[in-house]
Amino acid sequence: MTMIATNKLTAIVGLGSTGLSVARFLKSRGERFVIFDTRETPPGINEFLAEFVDHKPVLGNIKSKDFIDFAQLIVSPGISIADPMFDDARQHGVDIIGDIDLFARHANAPIVAITGSNGKTTVTTLVGEMATAGGLKVHVGGNIGIPALDLLSKEKPDFYILELSSFQLETTKILNAHAAAVLNVSRDHLDRYDNFMGYHAAKMRIYFGAKNRVVNREDVLTQGPITEGVKQYSFGLNKPDFNQFGISESQGERFLSEGSHFWLNTKALKIAGLHNAANALAAMALVKTMGVLNEQSIEALKSFTGLDHRCQVVKEVAGVKYINDSKATNVGATLAAVKGLLPELSNESKLIVILGGQGKGADFKELLPIVIPQVKAFILIGEDADKISAALRLGYSSDQDFSQSVTKQDSLESAVIYASKIAKTGDCVLLSPACASFDMFSGYHHRGQVFATAVEALDD
Repeated sequence: MTMIATNKLTAIVGLGSTGLSVARFLKSRGERFVIFDTRETPPGINEFLAEFVDHKPVLGNIKSKDFIDFAQLIVSPGISIADPMFDDARQHGVDIIGDIDLFARHANAPIVAITGSNGKTTVTTLVGEMATAGGLKVHVGGNIGIPALDLLSKEKPDFYILELSSFQLETTKILNAHAAAVLNVSRDHLDRYDNFMGYHAAKMRIYFGAKNRVVNREDVLTQGPITEGVKQYSFGLNKPDFNQFGISESQGERFLSEGSHFWLNTKALKIAGLHNAANALAAMALVKTMGVLNEQSIEALKSFTGLDHRCQVVKEVAGVKYINDSKATNVGATLAAVKGLLPELSNESKLIVILGGQGKGADFKELLPIVIPQVKAFILIGEDADKISAALRLGYSSDQDFSQSVTKQDSLESAVIYASKIAKTGDCVLLSPACASFDMFSGYHHRGQVFATAVEALDD
């Protein structure tokens, strides 16, 4: 490999959609590169070979010394830069970045960047729709939809709006965003990071160089160090101060508000749960920094029906509402969904929660705050069902109460059938797994589709 690398090429490490977008970008600039992937047949390989006929990828076993003579490594977000295969390159001073860092260097319009353990796809999509309705031309991508570098081949917009994961941010040196938001921070991806601090630190990188910050005033972990000259907006479900965003009450009604200005009655939102009210407030704050928080953008917020697999009502069967929150792949997302939906239930109604999958090193004892009378039952599936069960047991005063409230099922379909048998009119069955899906499904989309199909099969 040393002979190939002596001309100081760029190494793209990891194919897939991100690697392809990096390759296209470098080719458009006339820069030479080599693609590496530890997999023999990585996703996107056929597309790459058809599009880059003069490039031979290096697939399979990769050694650390393979990278020492490259000018830079552009690493896929699916690969940790702490991997030992980068040790030699790091010691030789090779620049190790990701596609977002490369994007930030070449972006020709301001960036609005959004991260958080939960809600970032909803907020990113919502900001795009509100900004467009408000009169701006925007391109939306990053961790959602179109890879960031592919956006640079489009007509110059007024703003780029990016959803960013912690994996993308850990290789981003400085983003220099027009506005950056951290929506919330809860324990996630502890199978990737040595500890929670490492995960949190990756999220905080979104603020590096930002001109405006949007923080969650009810989550101190979203609030980075105070930086001179940076304007800060906050959002939360409490009453907002001047020029901040929150919920105000008047005559028994609740309104999404900017300071003392009432923008929208929460009842007008088509997205369910208080956690989605918080997402709406975050979007309003970001659109404010873009200069188009107006009646048109609020109308777009009002008409927004949400995204698939995110607290999405599938159907009501025999008076029982079934909600698909398959995108809840961590404990924090499940807590937010349950706490957000409980206020919408009547006094006599109960919640039945389907949980389980691959826990990614999560501490399931963090679910204990939802072991409450309003939650009738927990139905557990998947690889970490026993771990969740052991954690939930701590929330019950007797074995009898526990056995009546927590059960395991072999499949998602059988979980839905069991839920339908114990649910009563007015109850709500919520799929909110708190886990990744790859033990039983191809992804959270597949899991959500299986849930919806199982619900459709129930008899009215």
